Amino acid sequence: MLKIRLKRLGAKKAPTYRIIVINSTTKREGKPIQELGHYNPKTKVMKLDKVSALEWVKKGAQPTETVAYLIKNCNDDGTLNYKKSETVKLSKKAQAKAQAEAEAKAKAEEEAKAAAEAAAEAPAEESTEA
Repeated sequence: MLKIRLKRLGAKKAPTYRIIVINSTTKREGKPIQELGHYNPKTKVMKLDKVSALEWVKKGAQPTETVAYLIKNCNDDGTLNYKKSETVKLSKKAQAKAQAEAEAKAKAEEEAKAAAEAAAEAPAEESTEA
């Protein structure tokens, strides 16, 4: 059975990978049938021949979980469509402070809304009494 998987290259703690098509019984650094591209997880740089990868999948090659993710999130030109996570993790103290600020802001908006409603009703009452 054919697999589309990653072949590890690079120095210790600085991996880079080649995306290859290889027989499933061959060792990780064995000779590949075809190289489809490369991927650097540190810099999120990738170059992939997406058309060839999809052709191999149609022929029956099984992509690994990581390679399937890379193929799915690949642009037509072969680069990775990486979206950086925008959630910011805060300490408990910072979370409490942010929550207190949000509550104070909501209370101020509520008071301003109540004052605006009272101001809108006051002239209306005066005109009905006169």
